[in-house]
Amino acid sequence: MAVGHVSQSLSRALELLDLVANGTGSLDALADAVGVHKTTVLRLLRTLEEHGYVTRDAEYRYHVGSAVFQLAQTSLDSRDVRGVASPVLRALGADTGQTVHLAAYDAGTVTYIDKVESRQPLRMYSRVGLPAALHATAVAKVLLGGLDDAELARIASAVDYERFTGNTIGSAAELVEEVRRSAARGWAQDHEEHETFMNCVGAPVFGADGRIAAAVSVSVPNVVLPYEGVLGLLPALHDATARISAQLGFAGDAPFLPPASPPSRKDTHD
Repeated sequence: MAVGHVSQSLSRALELLDLVANGTGSLDALADAVGVHKTTVLRLLRTLEEHGYVTRDAEYRYHVGSAVFQLAQTSLDSRDVRGVASPVLRALGADTGQTVHLAAYDAGTVTYIDKVESRQPLRMYSRVGLPAALHATAVAKVLLGGLDDAELARIASAVDYERFTGNTIGSAAELVEEVRRSAARGWAQDHEEHETFMNCVGAPVFGADGRIAAAVSVSVPNVVLPYEGVLGLLPALHDATARISAQLGFAGDAPFLPPASPPSRKDTHD
């Protein structure tokens, strides 16, 4: 299919979606408004309907579908979370002197949406807008912990289990087990799993509906703090995520079980 034809079809589909959102619901009216044959309009509407962007009632009138509302809500949630979290993240970075991340989940992808650089000369690979490795980052394991069992299994089965270090999780079964263990205690870790010189702890941010809205992490090079010292940052991290959650309208108590003793590397891959 030629690029020009694809562009024209996309333009028409978006025009149809806009018309439906503004109350034009019948096939005839939509075809007239767009200025193309009804068969072309029907083909585009069926594609939009298959993906949930429009829905059709018993009288064959079209309405905006749930996918539009979900997309809008996801966008608003991410923007709101970042705006609310920003001063708290910067305070956490200032208090600890370490790299702080904020990440969000959408449709199988975890993306960094904010970052506070550390005072250390050593910089991490992460950048705002880049995806996080689902099997090798604390923020990803935190966010995957908000999925139901079926969705978690589906996402885990699709991961490319690249071995970044000797500690990197290597299978779907390992990832599911570690995500559930992390969710139960209220925090996750990346124990030299993505980079051999870096340890990281992450915790969830909850929205007003009680679901995980984002994840915050603190990452520290080994030359700055040993692994045990990074675990010692958990109370500060939890305080920050609790403050952000409260500002988002979360009224419950977030689960948080600090480690009684540092887990051994062979026993955990968080």
